[in-house]
Amino acid sequence: MLRTTTQPTTTTKRRMGREMKAAAWAARHPGAIALPGGVAASTIELGYAPTGGILGGAVLGMAAWYRAHPATFDTLAAPLLRGWRRRWTSYIGPRWSHALQDCELVRQHRKTGELLVPRVLRVRAYSPNVDTVYVKLVPGQHARQWEQQLPELAVALNVQRIAIERIKPRVIALIIERREPFTEVIDAPEMVHDPDAVDLTSVYVGETEQGGDWRVPVLGQHELVAGASGAGKNSLAWSKMRAMAPLIRDGIVRLWVADPKQTEFAALQPVAHGYANNTDDAVDLFHAFRQDMERVQHATAEQGKRAFTPSRETPLNVLIADELGALLAYGDSARELRKPMALIGSQGRATGHVLWGFVQEPSKDIVPMRDLFTSRVCLRVTSASHVDMVLGEGARERGALADEIPNTPDTAGIGYVIRQRTRAPQRVRAAYVSDDEIDELIQFLRPGQQAEQPGQVVTLRGAA
Repeated sequence: MLRTTTQPTTTTKRRMGREMKAAAWAARHPGAIALPGGVAASTIELGYAPTGGILGGAVLGMAAWYRAHPATFDTLAAPLLRGWRRRWTSYIGPRWSHALQDCELVRQHRKTGELLVPRVLRVRAYSPNVDTVYVKLVPGQHARQWEQQLPELAVALNVQRIAIERIKPRVIALIIERREPFTEVIDAPEMVHDPDAVDLTSVYVGETEQGGDWRVPVLGQHELVAGASGAGKNSLAWSKMRAMAPLIRDGIVRLWVADPKQTEFAALQPVAHGYANNTDDAVDLFHAFRQDMERVQHATAEQGKRAFTPSRETPLNVLIADELGALLAYGDSARELRKPMALIGSQGRATGHVLWGFVQEPSKDIVPMRDLFTSRVCLRVTSASHVDMVLGEGARERGALADEIPNTPDTAGIGYVIRQRTRAPQRVRAAYVSDDEIDELIQFLRPGQQAEQPGQVVTLRGAA
């Protein structure tokens, strides 16, 4: 007869000893032990004067680096120094523990009753206003629990806003906005003269909340920009056009413009490949754009090509559709526009036919083919539901608070995008392009656009 023995289960309620906790903490923070230990050893072996000289030399060296080469110091040293300081002043000890307890982001060990507090792994401060705090969750927690408590945690830590990013199992990153990062207007992109200097996969349009360049791909991307009136939607279009101005001038990029308001993009009328300033002519413009897309599809199929490369013979075609609401929901021609727009959105990327759409109300009733836009930007909006409509489900819960951006002129161009790799919201600001800089762009483009181009369509103009 087979006998089985039952192993006793562990039922101990003893907690880890304090000395072992201290040893574990020292192992995780060797710098906190090594630096004071090194100073003490140097003082014993060399004396106070030599040790003070070494420390003073190090401080003077850092100060000289700070003053002599700000670019490398701010890139390499400043994030580490700021992160180290804030790690030991803001995200450690009772302040951190109490903040998490207030937000119910701690757990109790089911046997020992010990309070389990998620610990901070490291802190990086790439800008003076924004910290990135990497946190290791305790067993039984999930990032979704933190997403639901972000507003409360922001209040507990006395910061402006917190967004969340999932790094790996049991590790999250909190993007903590301590102060408003965008306090100054961002200058418009410079226009280069050499077309080879333009990279259509990475076009500069502004700055991110971490202080880096905000770059977007133009090649192969349909972009939807949503924002209330005065939010600065068109800054994105003008910034991209200035950044790729030599390609437009040389016919490697062609602009097609549907401008029902006849104000924002009216200056492009003399240089655009196609232009329409009312909904009826916009229908013809969209159909002409679709026909050009189909022509390239047939030519590409005959040549057996799969990848699209912009050139004078095969230019990148950009259709700018301002006020999608006026085109797709409010006008009598809405039904005629939806079919070509859907075809362009689903097939145009492969042939170099991309669509930039601008809308105030991003609901499905207004923009039924919203999901066909591969790149999306949400500026200041009037409803919390608009954020998820533009950036995807759960974007606002993860920290994209576009509906809370103040309705003031100094916030124009501020909004949110979603990082494609991590799906975390990122705060950005588009560069401001003044009327004089728009005139400069038009004068830059005009000489190249006056020449005859093969297959040029008639510019569509409605009644003024």
